[in-house]
Amino acid sequence: MQFIVKKSEISGDVNIPGSKSHTIRALAFALLAKGTSFIEHPLESADTRSCLHMIKSFGAKVDEDKNLWTVTGTGGRPVVPGDVIDVGNSGTSLYIGMGIASLMKGETTFTGDSQIQGRPAGALMKSIRDLGGSAASKSGNDKPPLVISGPGRGGNTSIESVTSQYLTSLLISTPLFKGDTKITVPLLNEKPYVTMTLAWLNRLGIRYVNSDYREFNVSGGQSYPSFRERIAADFSSAAFFLVAAAITGSQLNLLGLDFTDTQGDREVVKILEKMGAMVQIGRRNIRIKGGSLRGGVFDLNAIPDSLPALAVAACFAEGETRLVNVPQARLKETDRIKVMHDELKKLGADIEELEDGLIIRKSRLSGGIVEGHGDHRAVMALAVAGLRTGGDLVITTAESAAVTFPGFAGLMRNIGADIIENRES
Repeated sequence: MQFIVKKSEISGDVNIPGSKSHTIRALAFALLAKGTSFIEHPLESADTRSCLHMIKSFGAKVDEDKNLWTVTGTGGRPVVPGDVIDVGNSGTSLYIGMGIASLMKGETTFTGDSQIQGRPAGALMKSIRDLGGSAASKSGNDKPPLVISGPGRGGNTSIESVTSQYLTSLLISTPLFKGDTKITVPLLNEKPYVTMTLAWLNRLGIRYVNSDYREFNVSGGQSYPSFRERIAADFSSAAFFLVAAAITGSQLNLLGLDFTDTQGDREVVKILEKMGAMVQIGRRNIRIKGGSLRGGVFDLNAIPDSLPALAVAACFAEGETRLVNVPQARLKETDRIKVMHDELKKLGADIEELEDGLIIRKSRLSGGIVEGHGDHRAVMALAVAGLRTGGDLVITTAESAAVTFPGFAGLMRNIGADIIENRES
């Protein structure tokens, strides 16, 4: 499928869907909890569907109603799946699932789409082995398909968490090990996502000691209670609408966003404000009005998912913008540094690729055809760029937006964007 986007004027209210990161964590904790948990306003997307499939494979019972998923958990005793778990495009589900699989005696095999099969997992596999489990890559390259088994017993491990999902996986599984666990973390990218995981552990009464994110001591022999949780709106998804308003000089009111939530991508609001957008933060909404943007230097280590959208914003900002310290953006669904460099350059962007980010100068973007590379965030960011290009912009592999945001194009049209979904491409 293609998105075909024309230059547009936009305005109005946008109902931002639920957080993918919170939804997947909620599903994992509900699987491991004793009793029945209620997840209100979950994100309905391909990634969360992959996680639903995974927890059902591990023994959870799930009832789905509109805006409510009811999950009966396993009381910390998931079952060995009867078949291979295919996580689709969901890296978060893969890594969290690896930790869950290390709880059980018996092998669990994980696979996924071609992008997932390129995701490194060696550091997490080593930690699983350190803590008493077994972890192997079928192809011998530390990438899926992976075979994981337990039971993990606890102990000591050191992990370079190039993605926060490695550490999140250990923090979710180790409270259920028989023994205590000490996790040393010499490298941690994407710290806010670990903060989100810790907030869930706090909410569920889990005992651990956090020594400035460099070391975690987790007590073993614990259990997860059931819960009821309303999923907050997703700042990662909101980023595309925030940037759309900023580059078009428009005013939007984004509904459902809670700035007190732990999501790291709320930092996008502050970055755009520093670039010159006018922002008003409400209790559960954010109003933004675009204007004359200016460049700057922005460290994206904590918020790698924002790189595609902010790269688009930088094209319309006076002077030079540097998006830096985000090398892990190369390890996502695609090498997002290279993808955004190559595709924006096709449109006329004055852009340079760094090892850990991008340098972008104000540019006049033309229309044309760009590749989405099957990466939902690249596709949506490029669609936002089309609101300001000098001609029609065609983005390929637009169907990938459904990984996290199946309603993206419809919400864009609701605020006036001229965006067509061409399913005959």
